[in-house]
Amino acid sequence: MNDNRRRTTIRPARNAWLLGIAFVLASAGAQAGGHFDVDDAGTLDPGQCQYEAWWGRTGAEPVTVLHVGPACRVGPVELGLNLDRLSAEGVRSVVAGPQLKWNFFGPATDAPLSAALSVGAVFDLKRGGRVGGQLVLPVTWRPTSSLQIHANLGADWATGTGVRTARGGLAAEWALDDKLSLIAERSRASGLWTSRIGGRFSLTPLISVDVSASRTGPQHVRGFVVGLNHEFSWK
Repeated sequence: MNDNRRRTTIRPARNAWLLGIAFVLASAGAQAGGHFDVDDAGTLDPGQCQYEAWWGRTGAEPVTVLHVGPACRVGPVELGLNLDRLSAEGVRSVVAGPQLKWNFFGPATDAPLSAALSVGAVFDLKRGGRVGGQLVLPVTWRPTSSLQIHANLGADWATGTGVRTARGGLAAEWALDDKLSLIAERSRASGLWTSRIGGRFSLTPLISVDVSASRTGPQHVRGFVVGLNHEFSWK
């Protein structure tokens, strides 16, 4: 087979795989727990809003994701909008969509056990507005005042094809003090397992910075993400 032809055949498949990794990285954008893949069951307090912005890079290629996600508490639910720009070896995609999160059990901040329902839609803005989505059940258990265990169970629907894949994960969040929390998680999305470890640094009571490193898939593709979270009152 002609080498040029063979490279033409392989490259789209490779780019598709790279964008698959990018969508795993961006899938946290459809949640409300910063860039970490495993969401907690908490929601914003009434009258509060926030925005999350983060940048991630994984692999030597590299695959990059830029995310912006504002959200506000509206009545009993948290409403958000997620916007992500994905890039891998010259292949780019922009996805956006709304998200709703409802805490239906244990809404108090210090509740020992809480659960929520998170539903989101994703539109691929560069490919005819093809639609995907996500449904997640986050549960948070607080065995002590400084330790939280988060568990997620749900599914993703791929944009365009509608192919459904299971999503799930488990995370531990340990608050060393009022300014620093350590987070470790293991999750599965789009058929790929990801291990992630990082920290959340509170610059003020309402502004924090997230940093994490991850390994994804059987090839143990390494990634790095840094994010900013800012909460504020809209009333």
